[in-house]
Amino acid sequence: MESIIKWTGKMSFLAETPSGHQIQMDASEDVGGQNSGARPTELVLSAVAGCTGIDIISILQKMRLEPISFQMDIKGDRAEDHPKRFTHIHIHYALEGDLPEEKVVRAIELSNDKYCSVSHSLNAEMTTSYSINGINGQ
Repeated sequence: MESIIKWTGKMSFLAETPSGHQIQMDASEDVGGQNSGARPTELVLSAVAGCTGIDIISILQKMRLEPISFQMDIKGDRAEDHPKRFTHIHIHYALEGDLPEEKVVRAIELSNDKYCSVSHSLNAEMTTSYSINGINGQ
């Protein structure tokens, strides 16, 4: 897999992905950017959520289950010192629909333990929680 990332001035970069999409990245104004795009670290968190979300939907569909809605709230804690890597990431999965809890838990576990290549590319401690139809699980 290869991407091309071009500097577009100041602290701004434009990524051209292998799938043909563009992603604008920039720094905040207080460090010389113009806030014209997402921060790379924001993209890392979003990529973890997107990766595990795709896994979970795929696994649930194989179980012949279809959520009515699905949202992930992701929070990342970063080290104080450089390189200020993520040290802990927590994802709360909120699903609604006719979804047996044990099957949702299994889909989450499979994504976290086996399939999500993005989260497995990080060395942050990851925890998860979930709610189905507004009722909290673990």
